[in-house]
Amino acid sequence: MSRKTENTGFLCAHCNAEVKPLDNGSYRNHCPLCLYSLHVDNLPGDRISDCHGIMEPVGIHYHSKKGMQIVHRCQKCGAEKVNRVATDAMQPDDKDKINKLMMLG
Repeated sequence: MSRKTENTGFLCAHCNAEVKPLDNGSYRNHCPLCLYSLHVDNLPGDRISDCHGIMEPVGIHYHSKKGMQIVHRCQKCGAEKVNRVATDAMQPDDKDKINKLMMLG
């Protein structure tokens, strides 16, 4: 799969917002408004998961090289994944929702 094919916009399965692709070379893996995602990957970017459950944002993880990451838990199968917080994008992640997640952890 090409990088252009993987980096596409989508409608959020949780809040139905129109989400635009990132323009900084990264992939948009979650909605910047509600922070929810979909369980579509087994490994980052492979898009081959059969689950397709809604991934709820449940916390924030800090990685020394990648920065802040949103911890998502699949509401269907329970799998947990992390996605980098988008701060320098045209459509950045909602700072208030990020701060609330930080207070949970």
